[in-house]
Amino acid sequence: MRMLLQVISTLAIMGYPLAVYFGLQYLPNGVIALLLCGLLITQLTLNKQQVKSMLLPLLVGIGLTGASFVAKQHDWLLFYPVVINISMLGLFVHSLIYGPSMIERLAKLKQPDLPAEATPYLIKVTQLWCVLFIFNGTIALYTALETSIETWTLYNGLIAYLLIGCLLGGEWLYRTLWLKKHE
Repeated sequence: MRMLLQVISTLAIMGYPLAVYFGLQYLPNGVIALLLCGLLITQLTLNKQQVKSMLLPLLVGIGLTGASFVAKQHDWLLFYPVVINISMLGLFVHSLIYGPSMIERLAKLKQPDLPAEATPYLIKVTQLWCVLFIFNGTIALYTALETSIETWTLYNGLIAYLLIGCLLGGEWLYRTLWLKKHE
């Protein structure tokens, strides 16, 4: 049961923009805020060990969804993607300052014996991710403040994920080719 709850809450949080959009269209006022708040609380309680780095964004998300429910204003729900991008930016910048870089940590999970000459490249990739989080966070904020719910959903529920997927896939492919070349 715990695993099922974890999977459902993770998928719902990943699909947060779509849940907000459809919830606002088809559910009574405030219900989607309450449901999302419950999912964030579930995520927080189920992942106590792994949640350390995401504690602040989860708590802010709980606050935003809770405030939205209490105030019966859906506007608060629109800022969660901004919070996630700021949080990810903070994690990646922290890794650049204190090392090793986040991308180096992730790369070493798959290939623990990375050559030393890969480190400068992985630092640059981590910096590129920081740029993406700044861009995504800025656009997420703009869509929350200045656009329709449809535009907000399109960007935060599709385009942002496509940008992340393109960077992830493109970097992985380039790194794989780079490592083969330098072996």
